[in-house]
Amino acid sequence: MQENLKTIETSSASTTHLARLVLVAFLLTFMCARTVVFLIMSHSIPDLYLHVKGTHVHHLNYGIFLLSAIGGYFVFGRPTGRTLRITAFLYGIGMGLTFDEFGMWIHLGGSYWQRASWDAITVVGAVFALIAFAPSLKRFRPYHWYTAIVLTLALTVFVALFVRSFRYAGEKLQPRIQTIESTAPH
Repeated sequence: MQENLKTIETSSASTTHLARLVLVAFLLTFMCARTVVFLIMSHSIPDLYLHVKGTHVHHLNYGIFLLSAIGGYFVFGRPTGRTLRITAFLYGIGMGLTFDEFGMWIHLGGSYWQRASWDAITVVGAVFALIAFAPSLKRFRPYHWYTAIVLTLALTVFVALFVRSFRYAGEKLQPRIQTIESTAPH
């Protein structure tokens, strides 16, 4: 029985470590992708986009190919140790590239700056963060539930109080973003 508990604890620690690697890679990739796209669209850096016969290849495609390769490697290669950690990090990169343009999955001709992409990044990042940092459900205690309720209420109040400022920022930033997007290389 002691051996089973050690195996479960080791497996759980390994899972949270991998989830943390995925979360870090996911968030860094999202931040880098958004920064690079903004810099290209504002003509601050050269056009780094790949164009094939006049078609702009979006970075969600790189993410899809990376996720496909990593998925195949996980299934057939069954990595362990350092290779598993590298593979988890690459998985996070693929998820970041793909979900950064999630809005384009839904609205194929839509703008890069769609709200659906931000929402998807938030949800996926939150799920990775829960896997990486939340205790397993078997270890949940009443104070965990109380903390979750307090955080949910605090977030609700935060959103309610600042929704007006978000609208104001949107009104001020939207024209600038539209100008940048209309003059960006496609």
